[in-house]
Amino acid sequence: MLNIKPIHTELSGAMLVRVYENRSQLGAAAGREAAAAIRALLASKAQVRIVFAAAPSQNEFLAELAAAPELDWSRITAFHMDEYVGLPEGSPQSFGTFLREALFGKVSPGTVHYLNPAAGAEAEAKRYGRLLAEAPIDIVCLGIGENGHLAFNDPPVADFNDPLPVKLVVLDEVCRNQQVNDGCFPSLAEVPQQALTLTIPVLLSAQWLFCMVPGVSKRGAVTRTLHESISTACPSTILREHGDCRMFVDTDSFGAVFS
Repeated sequence: MLNIKPIHTELSGAMLVRVYENRSQLGAAAGREAAAAIRALLASKAQVRIVFAAAPSQNEFLAELAAAPELDWSRITAFHMDEYVGLPEGSPQSFGTFLREALFGKVSPGTVHYLNPAAGAEAEAKRYGRLLAEAPIDIVCLGIGENGHLAFNDPPVADFNDPLPVKLVVLDEVCRNQQVNDGCFPSLAEVPQQALTLTIPVLLSAQWLFCMVPGVSKRGAVTRTLHESISTACPSTILREHGDCRMFVDTDSFGAVFS
């Protein structure tokens, strides 16, 4: 297996930041490191609980994780961190559908808990919150949005001390435009205006955070995450306070030139 090394490493607060030449190397390195963390957890406990993000920024990471050897997925309980409200059943834009195709359908976790707001968003938020509370979350695999959101905790609704584990939110326009820019929807009018999201305290409760953020469209968000004062104006800044958050970026998203 090719050993992929970062071209730059730094600390931002408590967060370890690694820069890779391109998004392919970023995804491969992050996938291998996450797989090693999962193996270590499986060696010490019967079940491992993992939350996954669903976005094109995660494609390379999820592909590497799906191909990782010697992972007993039957002992893994999987969650996803957000879901649109109002999409037709089985819609290709559904995050559950995305993760089923990119990962869950390839590795068959022992349990997958899908967010399904079709029967009522508020009731689903409570149901999913109860599932999350059954045991600690071990790993969260996430990205950050162009507006610095974590999951769908956009700046207007982000709360570092949120009392709810899962909540119904209205998506801000920057977030909705990102979905168009990512090619997930053909126009802003077709992007749902509401979603269910895991809240920031739940995401930060995990033992390990693996944060994959490739691409030039995320450069502003990465810069703010690393250097701006910690506040909900850029929710991802709170990652700098987590005890074991590892951010994987490429030269496009990091924005610096290395010789």
